[in-house]
Amino acid sequence: QVRLVESGGGLVQAGGSLRLSCAASGPTFSTYAMGWFRQAPGKEREFVATISGSGSTTSYADSVKGRFAISRDNGKKTVYLQMNSLKPEDTAVYYCAAATRRSVTWGINEYGYWGQGTQVTVSS
Repeated sequence: QVRLVESGGGLVQAGGSLRLSCAASGPTFSTYAMGWFRQAPGKEREFVATISGSGSTTSYADSVKGRFAISRDNGKKTVYLQMNSLKPEDTAVYYCAAATRRSVTWGINEYGYWGQGTQVTVSS
């Protein structure tokens, strides 16, 4: 079992930055690819970024490429999402998730463990 707890959300002005963190429990953190997803009101949950179990491979949604960066510290069992140049359309609840595989994946169905989410609001 993996338990995930996100933190770091909040209210920020357009153009600002936030860093989300996701702390995981469980002994095998490095065997899970990790991902960040987001869900805006009235919309489906969408992929944002993913990182392999070793941290050597990352992948991003086109909408955040060049602005967001995913990273992980396996010693601390934590994954991060650095969000820069934030836009109002980035406003959403952001979820951390663990996939039951080491390699990166965009597929929401590949993720078996989810955090409770953290709200990010970007004002214009």
